Amino acid sequence: MAAQRRNFMQSQQQSWTDDLPLCQLCAVFTATNCVYGPDGKGTQSHPNEDGHFRFRGEDSCFLYGVFNGFDGGRVANFVSQRLTAELLLGQLNSSHSDTDVRRILLQAFDVVEKSYFETIDDSLAEKANLQSQLPEGVLFHQLSPQNQKLSERLGMLEQEVSGGATAVVALILNNKLYIANVGTNRALLCKSSSDGQNQVIQIGRAHTTDNEDEILRLAQLGLDPSRLRQTGLISGQSSTRRIGDYRVKFNYTDIELLSAAKSKPITAEPEIHGGQSLEGVSGFLLLMSEGLIKALEAAHGPEQANQEMVAIVAAELAQQSSLEAVAQAVVERVKRLHHDAFASGRQRASHCSRHEDMTLLIRTLNYPLPDSALTPTQGGRIYPVSVPYSNSQSTSKTSVTLSLVMPSQGTLTNGTNTTSAQDEGTPTPSQSPTATLQSTNTHTQSSSSSSGDGGSLFRQRGSQAAQPDETGRVQPYVDFTQFYRLWGADHCDSQSTQGGLGPQ
Repeated sequence: MAAQRRNFMQSQQQSWTDDLPLCQLCAVFTATNCVYGPDGKGTQSHPNEDGHFRFRGEDSCFLYGVFNGFDGGRVANFVSQRLTAELLLGQLNSSHSDTDVRRILLQAFDVVEKSYFETIDDSLAEKANLQSQLPEGVLFHQLSPQNQKLSERLGMLEQEVSGGATAVVALILNNKLYIANVGTNRALLCKSSSDGQNQVIQIGRAHTTDNEDEILRLAQLGLDPSRLRQTGLISGQSSTRRIGDYRVKFNYTDIELLSAAKSKPITAEPEIHGGQSLEGVSGFLLLMSEGLIKALEAAHGPEQANQEMVAIVAAELAQQSSLEAVAQAVVERVKRLHHDAFASGRQRASHCSRHEDMTLLIRTLNYPLPDSALTPTQGGRIYPVSVPYSNSQSTSKTSVTLSLVMPSQGTLTNGTNTTSAQDEGTPTPSQSPTATLQSTNTHTQSSSSSSGDGGSLFRQRGSQAAQPDETGRVQPYVDFTQFYRLWGADHCDSQSTQGGLGPQ
């Protein structure tokens, strides 16, 4: 197996991940970064720096990841390929315990970062050599022509070796969920609980100076907690854990804020959660890049960002015919909310002048998409959602209550039809989900549920818009026959004495 992995990674003819099948229970969509001008029009400020993967391995093993690059996309792209090779080429199997899985994940992240730095070793050495040849404290225009060329080459090398990435990785093995997080991306799990309610769970916390566990970790290395909290950013980034970024890994003693550290303070070691059993769980898993989270928080405040995101996803799952369409619709919805907040000129407009790349990965768990031929509530029961997560630092007043129509329990196992071994089983009509959303925001209130016989009032309409008849009228799609009959029965006597008033 070691030889297979080595040969696979050394192949010059294909990518490490070319032969791995994509997971069909998952979809990803990315929107590029944007800066708004005074006229409200947006322009892209740099190439996309996010990365992702979504693979199905052997032994019912599934691997997903979202990577947020900064100062270029090289690290995110490298990690998205190499991490897969370190996890899905025989390293994981169904006999592994939770302890084994955590060990393999930790080892994989360590190997990947070391491998990345090996790819830039030569550039770092050349960079150090050029720096030793240039005089210190001399401006570019004061340099000799030869030294100016050296300085230009130094700038090119700096671009090659700069940059890093944060990562959130989800692994499903033995029907258990493991989350490995490095940095500021986010994982949300929406699931139905045993008492009939659903929970929105944020798995792990962002590794920033707002995280008290991270402050404690850095303080134990000799850093000043007060300065860390006050500064917020470390070498231009909010993350206290990141992959790559040689400046904070090799030259941290030259950074005043980190210079007192006894050992490397900024690490690529992931915080691992799980395994959490998915047996009987219905719902969905969301992996989000920092850009998507920050865009929604900038538009509406951070307090209810998790709840709002789940509400938006649930609403799209109830309407769209494919997961790809759901992922795209959700990201574009957040993009519109962010732009509208900027264009409004109101309180949060100052927070929304720009957004970074936004990536969303959706993985369904026993949650098939609806059949367009069904009525909204067919195929499931409506459960209210209990949302325990709350960010005490928020100032937003947005509140979202969510109800989901979940598919019948027991029909699917982790998204796989029990009558088929394939993970892309086709949902049956009785498994269609829908959602009812209610919000304290008066402009965001909708419902797609129906009850009783109310659905009989609505005639079936085709997918095409209704066409006017020869009189220019459009045939009504609400049938009031039953209403007229009941109204007429209740008012029969009064109509006979008042000359037949009422509907004719």
